[in-house]
Amino acid sequence: MKTASLIKDLQYNDTKPAIQVLIDTEACKEIRITFREGQVMKEHKTSFPIVVEIFEGAIDFGVNGTICHLKKGDLVALEGGVPHDLKALETSTVRLSLNKADSTKRVEDVARNS
Repeated sequence: MKTASLIKDLQYNDTKPAIQVLIDTEACKEIRITFREGQVMKEHKTSFPIVVEIFEGAIDFGVNGTICHLKKGDLVALEGGVPHDLKALETSTVRLSLNKADSTKRVEDVARNS
């Protein structure tokens, strides 16, 4: 059994979203992304399906030129290969569920280069 918390030990970066792997199992990876208001993750995509949960705050989630206003409690699922971007409308915590074959480094690189 592995446990983690979406609310304990929150970390933020001044200029870019902060990425923290919470759980890494044989089947999936659960990642916490913390945003300060106004921080973005520029358009990117992955080869694998993902699920994004807005745990706290509000995010503009762009998909193929359409912006979805997501708030606390909202979920979105995307198939692989779908370009998307995120912009924090307020301080926010996002849970990202990744396929095991996907790379945490890829997510870190998106945040670092945004």
